[in-house]
Amino acid sequence: MSTTQSDRLRELLEPLVGAKELDLEEIELSRAGRRRVLRVIVDSEDGVELDTCAELSRTISETLDETDVMGDDEYVLEVSSPGADRPLTEHRHYVRAIGRLAKLNLADGGELVARVLAVDDEGLDLEVPGVKGRKPTARRVAFEEIARARVEIEFNRKDKKEEEA
Repeated sequence: MSTTQSDRLRELLEPLVGAKELDLEEIELSRAGRRRVLRVIVDSEDGVELDTCAELSRTISETLDETDVMGDDEYVLEVSSPGADRPLTEHRHYVRAIGRLAKLNLADGGELVARVLAVDDEGLDLEVPGVKGRKPTARRVAFEEIARARVEIEFNRKDKKEEEA
């Protein structure tokens, strides 16, 4: 996708996404055979419900039909959330991951799987699970030490609502 088209799409879509109190995470335009696929990834502090994605998809579709930003070629529009195992690339992503398990690939080549306890402007406070019955340990990691990070999916963790009950 050309920078100009990407910029035009972002300018057009950000107000529509913001009106639903969502963040525009990513816009991706790719080819699938003869058609193009426009993927719009959105998120919020509380996640994104399927109905909200459907409403936003209709709004975006109508708006794109009224403009020439996509040109005359056919395209398929997909509006979705980033998924449970999303990469953490922005400060707000780390904040949303508080309480979740994350896998960090460190700049020094190391790897760390830990629970995110707190986030500030400089980095993360983590709880590293204990190995072989040992207690978890606290660790501080600065953002500049992180090469890549991703939320880890936990199938057996209790939901916050269950813990409070």
